[in-house]
Amino acid sequence: MSYLIAAAGTGGHVYPGLSVAEALVELGVSRTDILFVGGDRMEREVYPAEGYPFFEVEVRGLRRELSLRNLTLPLVVLRARNRIREVMELRKVRVALGMGGYVTIPAALAASSAGVTFMNAEQNAEAGLANRLAARWASRTFGAFPVTGGLPGAEWVGNPVRRPFWTFDREQLRPGAREHYELDASGPVLGVVGGSLGARTLNVAITDLVAHWEGPHLEVVHLTGPGAHGIPDDPEVSDKISWRRIGFEKEIELFYAISDLAVARAGGAVAELTATGTPSVLIPGRFGSGRHQRENAEFLTGAGAAVTLSEEEVGGLREVVSSLMGDAAKLAAMRQSAKGIARPRAALDVAVAMLEEAA
Repeated sequence: MSYLIAAAGTGGHVYPGLSVAEALVELGVSRTDILFVGGDRMEREVYPAEGYPFFEVEVRGLRRELSLRNLTLPLVVLRARNRIREVMELRKVRVALGMGGYVTIPAALAASSAGVTFMNAEQNAEAGLANRLAARWASRTFGAFPVTGGLPGAEWVGNPVRRPFWTFDREQLRPGAREHYELDASGPVLGVVGGSLGARTLNVAITDLVAHWEGPHLEVVHLTGPGAHGIPDDPEVSDKISWRRIGFEKEIELFYAISDLAVARAGGAVAELTATGTPSVLIPGRFGSGRHQRENAEFLTGAGAAVTLSEEEVGGLREVVSSLMGDAAKLAAMRQSAKGIARPRAALDVAVAMLEEAA
């Protein structure tokens, strides 16, 4: 008996899928009995590196502009469905989980035709098109927020986060995190993260912030993405700023342990922000299905855990950061609010549901 997880494309799909696999292993399932299905993007490297079998299929999504490529999409989905169904039968898959994104549709179709139980999980407050469609074949649907737009029957379990966040302890991790980033023994730290690939908009905004900062001395730990897009080779930096730039952080729990305030996109990071109780300034992207990042950000802001700035308002980031960093009581209240809406055991809850269905 084995389990299949369909998760592909960006870190917002890939890492929650990996989190569920970690939970299955924690509950006694062998890594070799957990099969990942995806395309040719980051998933083809991430899953094998973690010791999981990976099956690659051709997947792509619907182009939102007029394109002849859309005419061939049904054939691509059909081929992917057939290949996934074959591997399901070969591996004796009992339960399949779709994490949203392009690969979810052929996985759901394959499960339905193979008699395999299918479940799906949505990471955003507004469901993407793939999960809306796949829900018709799902025995259970899991949501990251109390209400998921487009999935009225979704169970609120939270967005699965990696194992280090299940029992995150900031005070225990913080001294080691300071050494990891070579920071001073004390002093406020601003963390910046734009997702696994970085975000040009955030990189440009932080480049402006560090050049013109006029407040007290501030440490900035900036996860720029591998390409550091939008940051010049020789940026101007205020003498009141210490700016650490890292392309990618594998031990991401250390980033949150060190961040008194984080500037972030509002995708998969929102689950990590709440699981770690990290106050944030969220700058939602305008990409993806509908307004999903905006909806995510508004939920955290409405709960008192974050401040939301649109991309058009990002010029005011320096003033917002300065105001929050200077208000210890406000940051403390935001930390408590973030913890109050956290669901750090989401991966375990989803894994338990898969095991119960397979029993």
